[in-house]
Amino acid sequence: MTKMIFVNLPVADVAKATAFYEAIGFDKNPQFSNGQASCMVWSDAIHVMLLDHGFYRTFTSKQIADTHKTSAALIALSRDSREQVDAIADAAIAAGGRQTRDTEDGGFMYARPFEDLDGHTFEPIYMDMKAFSAAMSDQQESVAA
Repeated sequence: MTKMIFVNLPVADVAKATAFYEAIGFDKNPQFSNGQASCMVWSDAIHVMLLDHGFYRTFTSKQIADTHKTSAALIALSRDSREQVDAIADAAIAAGGRQTRDTEDGGFMYARPFEDLDGHTFEPIYMDMKAFSAAMSDQQESVAA
């Protein structure tokens, strides 16, 4: 069986959160969705479960973090190009999210972090592996010299 990851996120409004995630490219799996939760599919192996606060509380006795005020996790999403990073960040902003900090352009790495409607932070990122390998090779040569 393929190893999978299910990221469970507490959300204030399942319907609004579902619409946001659909707007940024996730697909809803109705088989595992209802009024309390939406199963949002990123890939065959990666899913985000959007759980209303009441349902989320059935899985933990801890207080639900207010992720508008505190950081609980940074979730990176790989993309195949800078344009795809920009497209998902632009879609997130258009759907009511917000960019959390300036675009990061390290030459071989490009990212535009954003928050969803509930303050969960996502970092779409593109890594040019050829440029990364070249940068690491140059760095190793500088250290050796």
